[in-house]
Amino acid sequence: MKVLLLVIGKTDESYLEQGIQKYVGRLVHYLPFEMKVIPDLKKRKSLSEAQQKTMEGELILAQLQAGDELILLDENGRQSSSRAFSEILEKHMINGSKRLVFVIGGPYGFSEEVYKKANAKLSLSAMTFSHQMVRLIFVEQLYRALSIIRGEPYHHD
Repeated sequence: MKVLLLVIGKTDESYLEQGIQKYVGRLVHYLPFEMKVIPDLKKRKSLSEAQQKTMEGELILAQLQAGDELILLDENGRQSSSRAFSEILEKHMINGSKRLVFVIGGPYGFSEEVYKKANAKLSLSAMTFSHQMVRLIFVEQLYRALSIIRGEPYHHD
């Protein structure tokens, strides 16, 4: 199984980028992983919220392939523990999912078209984090989940 993390806009802070790269380096030992950055929209400030969501949605949907499982990282998504997240991943592995695509949207969330295409929504916390911090939190949780699946000592219950 492959995992793709789609994000809108580049990471501005070097300390976040360093943390992200630390966990991405670890992830590739478990499965094929790619983090793809969809560039920020041009002249974004002149666009309405709805226009931004629609345009970003088109860019997100253009990245999908047949058979992809689309999971949105969304504040209204289902929350789970690290262990429960590992169980979700393991089920996808056992069921033969070809590629899981996780998406961190732009500042206003996702378009209706993206929500309709999604197979699931996942929330990392009831708290709100910057979209850039969510990248680091997600790749760490993905690494944690994979280490749980393998029975490695990274995670402590």
